[in-house]
Amino acid sequence: MNRYQKLASNTVTFAIGTFSSKFLVFLMLPLYTRTLSSAEYGEVDLVVQACNLMLPIATAGIMNAVIRFGLDKSVNKKGVFSFGLLTCLAGFSLLWLAKPLLMNIGFLAANIRYAYLFVFVAALHSLCSNFIRSQEYVKLYAFDGLLRTALTVVLNIIFLVVLRMGVSGYLLATVLSDTISMVVLFFAARLYRFFSLKSIDRDASVSMLKYALPLIPTTVSIWIINLSDRYILSYLIGNEATGLYAIAYKIPTIITIMAVIFMDAWQISSVKEYRQEDGAYFFSKVFSVYSALVFTVTSALITLAQPITRVLVSDSFYSAWQYMPILLLATVFSCFATFLSSIYMNEKKSGHVLMTTLVSAGINIVLNFALIPIFGIQGAGLSTLLSYLAMFLIRAIHSRSFIKMTLGVPWLIGNTVILLAQVAILFIGSQHWLFYELALTVFILGLHIKTLLAGVRKVVKP
Repeated sequence: MNRYQKLASNTVTFAIGTFSSKFLVFLMLPLYTRTLSSAEYGEVDLVVQACNLMLPIATAGIMNAVIRFGLDKSVNKKGVFSFGLLTCLAGFSLLWLAKPLLMNIGFLAANIRYAYLFVFVAALHSLCSNFIRSQEYVKLYAFDGLLRTALTVVLNIIFLVVLRMGVSGYLLATVLSDTISMVVLFFAARLYRFFSLKSIDRDASVSMLKYALPLIPTTVSIWIINLSDRYILSYLIGNEATGLYAIAYKIPTIITIMAVIFMDAWQISSVKEYRQEDGAYFFSKVFSVYSALVFTVTSALITLAQPITRVLVSDSFYSAWQYMPILLLATVFSCFATFLSSIYMNEKKSGHVLMTTLVSAGINIVLNFALIPIFGIQGAGLSTLLSYLAMFLIRAIHSRSFIKMTLGVPWLIGNTVILLAQVAILFIGSQHWLFYELALTVFILGLHIKTLLAGVRKVVKP
């Protein structure tokens, strides 16, 4: 099996589990929008995203180190897992001491028990999940995704439809699905074999922390770019605006899911191939296929934004479609920036990831306060787009000091112009808008079909 086939094989395996669990957010929209009001959905979104912010802080960002050092053949795997577990437990204990402060935050105070359970269980599940991925237990990782999907569906139906528990039911369903999934992973992979306090090596542990700690503010900064929009919207406009914006973000989630699946597999391949003599060539070829797929899918989703929204959400949320095109563009540059972050990961230069993300987060905050009062919800999308564009450009220039991969700048600019034309057509609202959108989607597919087929041939050839 060649390196392209190995990457494709891992991607497909991860897709089986990851796509189902990530895509679940998208498929569950009809249930959520019919059992929760826009204000309730806005509250749920704020609580979940606050928990996602607390998670890397409570775990000292150790999950990133677990997978990176777990992939390193020279590091004791028992030490990696054991130190990761102790870090999670110690971090959560410190987070518990912050409870009086968190109780002053309105939407968290009302759901504080579920919030703490959410963070604790998510941390343990993430530890187990990332460790088995670092050990290349890809089939078990995929099964875990399928299991969590099934559990989440069943538990959401019970708590939201049958018991009518509202916000509490949504959070409880997530906590229980993560708990069951974590227990299954722990025993299926026999992770108890990897817990050994004696195996914790001081130097390796210090190296893990040096790698992980800069990624805490990095994660916080990414949270700012992705989610501060919602808190600022809630502050300036209200929870209903937050609910609409959260729904608008769900269609771009399709692209994010695709990128997450690929990056799960790419982390394994990139570590193995980065130091090879033709590493730059391999990175360039993979990026060309990756970008072609991202552009093509984005073009199709811009075309289908209105119909998809009409089918998936209730009438009260339908207006969310108009915020999707800009967020889809933002997601394109988010995917490209994430790909380039793998270069820093291989160099173990997490500080560079931090600096590029901090700059983008600062741009996002400033633009949010500048644009939301002028453009409303649309201003939040514009700030996200411009901040991710800045992140991509900075990394594209700076990462060349490590590896001279080819990005195809004229090609990227041309594709971006086509997507902008699609967005403009939607906003203009021409009578024949669907014809123009479909024509541009077919055109952009035609531009990339050769690259995509070349990628397929690399995979299928013996």
